[in-house]
Amino acid sequence: MPARDNRIAVSRDGRTVVLTLSGSWTMTGQPPRLRDLLAQPAEAEGTSVTVRVRDLERWDATLPAFIYALKAEAARRGQKLRLDGLPESLTAALGLADKSDRPAPRNKASDGGFASRVGLGTLAELRRLRTVVGFLGDVMLELFAPRRGVRQRPRASETLALFRDAGAGTLAIVSIVTLLVGAILAFVGAVQLRNFGAGILVADLVGIAMARELAAVMTAIVVAGRTGASYAARLAAMQGNEEIDALKTLGISPVAYLVVPRVLALSAMMPLLYIYGTAMGLLGGMLIAIGVLDLSTVAYLEQTRGAIGGANFALGFVKSITFGLLVAAVGCRCGLAAGRSAADVGKAATDAVVISIVGIILLDAVFAVCANALDI
Repeated sequence: MPARDNRIAVSRDGRTVVLTLSGSWTMTGQPPRLRDLLAQPAEAEGTSVTVRVRDLERWDATLPAFIYALKAEAARRGQKLRLDGLPESLTAALGLADKSDRPAPRNKASDGGFASRVGLGTLAELRRLRTVVGFLGDVMLELFAPRRGVRQRPRASETLALFRDAGAGTLAIVSIVTLLVGAILAFVGAVQLRNFGAGILVADLVGIAMARELAAVMTAIVVAGRTGASYAARLAAMQGNEEIDALKTLGISPVAYLVVPRVLALSAMMPLLYIYGTAMGLLGGMLIAIGVLDLSTVAYLEQTRGAIGGANFALGFVKSITFGLLVAAVGCRCGLAAGRSAADVGKAATDAVVISIVGIILLDAVFAVCANALDI
């Protein structure tokens, strides 16, 4: 073979191909092609390869890479490869390559059966719950003990934009949803109550249902699908663009700068949206009552005024504030906990909507139980 910086002597000992490596193995030299060193595939069956190192001068990553590739080629051809006389440092380098190429060990606990999987899943959920509780604690601390530094507060124009988006920006869809819900309630009630000559009670049904339950719940669900998802997607995009990391580097708390304004905006606008949604639901019920039951506007409004008490409005008002806090906190949490890819932005928005809606239903059930216990 022609002289090279990296020299290889090829010999045969029966069915064994012996490769003797010597000289200087650095990136400046070009190692020979593997197919020129090993036996042809037709001759490979039953043969073995021995790699010996003699009179080695200098070497870098080129030598272990060449031996590793040689080992892979020999395995592909069905040949056994044996290493002889390698320096300890070269053996250690090849050992690292072997470790990195091994499949990751399986978690024995995950194969421990159903009980083990349930236990591991429970621990994972408890760790996630701990993180969520810590986040809510940070939000409460920032709400009631805000930092005084100017840099910790967003610009007034951004805060006003958040209030406008959470309030006026949601009026159209809240109007449509609550108006139709009130109309549906009135229609279902009218079909049944007019059989008993009690059509006027449709006003009681619509008024109590909208003021006590449906206006707050439907408004919260609409806001969760619109504003909560927007919060999650916006913060997840900032996370992917490393804007959150930039805020932390500047010593600005993301909770104080990004989360608190959104929580304040949504919790302040939700009661107003609740009142507006209640009015739209009553309007939808009145239109159906007038059209189907031939009730007068004055009679419907008087019946509604007598049916709805202050306790119903107070309960719905408290619900709306609680739902606003929930939707804002969940949306911001999902956004800050998202990954850095485009798919993670969509996942954060989806998770925010799903968790918010489930949380709204659960909280409404808790309110119902508490209201029943307090005889409200």
